[in-house]
Amino acid sequence: RCAATAPPALAGREPTQALGEEALRRSGSRTLRWIRPGDAVTMDYSPSRLNIRLDARHRVEGFSCG
Repeated sequence: RCAATAPPALAGREPTQALGEEALRRSGSRTLRWIRPGDAVTMDYSPSRLNIRLDARHRVEGFSCG
């Protein structure tokens, strides 16, 4: 199960493979999806997926599950 409350300490950082791996570990998720501004995102819900939203500066803005 995904717990998006775990990784907020990673917000504001640049998206790297290491950050993605740390976010997965902290959230307990099995998969992740990077979402950039303007990206088309499917509405399929996956309870084990962590979504990492990036802002216009290409920094981590926030996290959600699904």
